[in-house]
Amino acid sequence: MGKSEKKMEMRGISKFFPGVKALDNVNFNIQSGKVHALVGENGAGKTTLMNILGGVFSPDNGNIFINGKEIDINSPHKSQEIGISFIHQELSLIKELNVSQNIFLGREISKGFLNSGVMVKKAEKILKLLALDIDVKKLVKNLNAGEQQLVEIARALSIEAWVIIMDEPTSALSEYEKHQLFGFIKQLKRQGIAIIYITHHMPEIFEIADEVTVLRDGKHIGTFYIKDVDEANVVKMMIGRDVERFFDRKRTNPGKVILEVKKLTKAGKFNDVSFIIREGEVVGLYGLRGAGSTEIARCIFGLDRYDKGEIFLDGKKPNIKSPLDGIKAGVGFVPEDRHEEGIIELMTVKENLSQPLLPWINNFGWIKKKEESNIAEKSVSSLGIKVTSTDQVVNTLSGGNQQKVSLGKWLAKDSKLLILDEPTKGIDVGAKIEIYKIIEGLARSGKSILIISSELPEIIGISDRIFVLYRGEIDRCYRYEEVTEEKLLLSASGVTDKKGIKG
Repeated sequence: MGKSEKKMEMRGISKFFPGVKALDNVNFNIQSGKVHALVGENGAGKTTLMNILGGVFSPDNGNIFINGKEIDINSPHKSQEIGISFIHQELSLIKELNVSQNIFLGREISKGFLNSGVMVKKAEKILKLLALDIDVKKLVKNLNAGEQQLVEIARALSIEAWVIIMDEPTSALSEYEKHQLFGFIKQLKRQGIAIIYITHHMPEIFEIADEVTVLRDGKHIGTFYIKDVDEANVVKMMIGRDVERFFDRKRTNPGKVILEVKKLTKAGKFNDVSFIIREGEVVGLYGLRGAGSTEIARCIFGLDRYDKGEIFLDGKKPNIKSPLDGIKAGVGFVPEDRHEEGIIELMTVKENLSQPLLPWINNFGWIKKKEESNIAEKSVSSLGIKVTSTDQVVNTLSGGNQQKVSLGKWLAKDSKLLILDEPTKGIDVGAKIEIYKIIEGLARSGKSILIISSELPEIIGISDRIFVLYRGEIDRCYRYEEVTEEKLLLSASGVTDKKGIKG
């Protein structure tokens, strides 16, 4: 399984998408028996580069070589054929099938009929090579997250992969499962397997990797042996840009406490989380994927239930068990995925903007059309939503205007607390600036805002205070005048020691 020495080189790789240069003359090398970490902020080009290696995209410029011989990876099948396996962050296992069926998924062994016996024996042989004690007849849905990750690795080995790409492999793992995975990665190295390891968790890089390549804004910043760099060096190379562009927010003195969260806990998601938000204050929640930010927001709004803790709104303790309870208590929620949860794309602008108000603008089940129109016109005017009329279908709007509709329906309800999860995701720079101005205006008018964003300049530029989450717990709180991108990323990556929360 790939014990002979091999080296793969990606030279001068560039990739263009409409209006975007995703990769600009990037070099990347990997050799058998090594773990090579690939790091960079969101949008740095990591996924695009790996999708080229995986055959999903073809480069516009550049070449790929194995042991000096140029190869053309023109499809995922070709990538797999030459021994590359991509284990995505969202595992692709079929949970209703058993382990052996998943290992050979798409490559089932048959002679006119499915030969389950042979598949079971071959699966057991692969697991034995990994010293894995997992019943191959067990349904995947009955395995824990760590075991499912290892089944993905077993599937990669079943195609005799010599390069395995792991994208944020520990995001859903416990500490025990993480260290179990690291043990298997070391075992794979001894077998001559090359691992490309994508992660935002800095300590993991220095625990498991031999080399690290840093990308920033689609460019190759550098490749280094782990022994020659430290965490602070890597973080500085990842950031390397002006934090203040696009932001010129005028700060105001916050008023009374509107939201108080006390020791909120949801098993497996977040633990013992406490913070407050005052009137006219923008508070950020920052954490890497899987840290628990979105899950906390969903519990405050009533989309999900929490196990322990208390939530107070404006000094009262509402019984929030559903989104309707959250709306009645004065909470608005703009979700990360506007297409799935933020808007109803086939409905009109007017219908979307009035949605949270339906219980209040109906007469025995019939919507009061005049009130609905007035609400929509007011929101369109105040937010500058570009429409031909409020009867325009939402999916015909630009991404920025769709996001304004997603936000506007909560302003129509006059929510006292607004939760914004990735409020500028997938919109262009001009639309982002408009959203920032709206947020600033809301804060000046006394609204309390909880914002979740994975974009460091954004959350720093918008927030008065930022609570940093690491693996479901608050690591510490930074005030806007003291925070830097480096501090946030180090804290979110688990590098800094825990300190007293200054909240």
